[in-house]
Amino acid sequence: MENFVASVRQAEIALRDLFEPTPLQRNDHLSAKYGAEIWLKREDLTPVRSYKLRGAFNAMRKAMQTSPDLAHFVCASAGNHAQGMAYACRHFGTRGTIFMPVTTPQQKIDKTRAFGGDAVEIRLTGDYFDQTLASAKDYCAKAGAHFLSPFDDPDIIEGQATVAAEMLDQLGRAPDLIVLPVGGGGLSAGVSRYARTEAPDAGFVFAEPAGGASLMGALSAGEPVTLERVDSFVDGAAVARIGDLPFAQLSGFAPGDVIAAPENRICVTMLDLLNTEGIVLEPAGALAIDVLRDIPDLAGKTVICVCSGGNFDFERLPEVKERAQRFAGRKRYFILQMPQRPGALRDFLELLGPDDDISRFEYLKKSARNFGSVLIGIETTDPANLRHLTDALDRNGLRYRDITDDPILAEFLI
Repeated sequence: MENFVASVRQAEIALRDLFEPTPLQRNDHLSAKYGAEIWLKREDLTPVRSYKLRGAFNAMRKAMQTSPDLAHFVCASAGNHAQGMAYACRHFGTRGTIFMPVTTPQQKIDKTRAFGGDAVEIRLTGDYFDQTLASAKDYCAKAGAHFLSPFDDPDIIEGQATVAAEMLDQLGRAPDLIVLPVGGGGLSAGVSRYARTEAPDAGFVFAEPAGGASLMGALSAGEPVTLERVDSFVDGAAVARIGDLPFAQLSGFAPGDVIAAPENRICVTMLDLLNTEGIVLEPAGALAIDVLRDIPDLAGKTVICVCSGGNFDFERLPEVKERAQRFAGRKRYFILQMPQRPGALRDFLELLGPDDDISRFEYLKKSARNFGSVLIGIETTDPANLRHLTDALDRNGLRYRDITDDPILAEFLI
């Protein structure tokens, strides 16, 4: 363990060639909300707006120390790992080949290319990440290059642990609690391993998206398991299977140390930070802050939340707002059976309250039927208003179906 701490310190010193320590900031808004000292470790403020640069840089640095002639790295990633490796390739003057799914948004491709410049080549292959990963590893073996894993690599884990070294130095004491987001597990494994030595009294909480709780599943089973389905919304942490090496470090924790955050609730947290603090976080970057509401007895404690990334495409903002409104109960979607007679729509509109707004309306009139189907979205200021609306529909004998939380109908109709 002492060797690990010393190696992390060496990695931290080397990182200073790229950027200064990211800020550890006390957040007054969150501290007042929870009656605690809430500190944010702002990994969204690295040169690539995520902590992934740390691990990529460290793994490349150590690989070239071991093999001085090594000059070609390969990875498969559609996000922050790709950008971190691209930046490190340009820094070291090495060649990088980055495989991305064909479905990768152009914004992420452009950012990766901007960070890597002429040092990297981007190859788009596969509709799904598993296909992309297989292509990358096959190419890597044929090219004799070094494959850079996003999290299942000891040097990657060591690099991510520099987050812990910085924040403990910056705080100047051990916190009561460290809250870490979990995807593949590299960050949480590195930070917890370092902090358990240098701040042994600190507790840990791990935050995962509810649709990708791979650490919770692994801890419950006693070994890494592959989730059957993953919700990809929290793309920086939606991993079907935690890495073997990270799990070896995290296996001593209990399932109760992990909190699964609902994807729609994470959107509420993202908007709150954006509107209140002007902090732009991607969904995975907001995980640690989101689960604060689930942690008992925070009052009076010193808590560090690691904000893992801020690579948020503002074209996703309407979806984030939509999800946040649904979670808060201020927006619902209904399929309504409306009588096909003059004045039926006017009668329905009179059931709406003064703060109810129609955000979606599609009506299909069928001449051979007495009723037509209406897809309607209602947005309001208070969830109670929507309860009043459904009560009114019931009193007036109008048949309807709430499809807000129906995954299949919502996907096709909303």
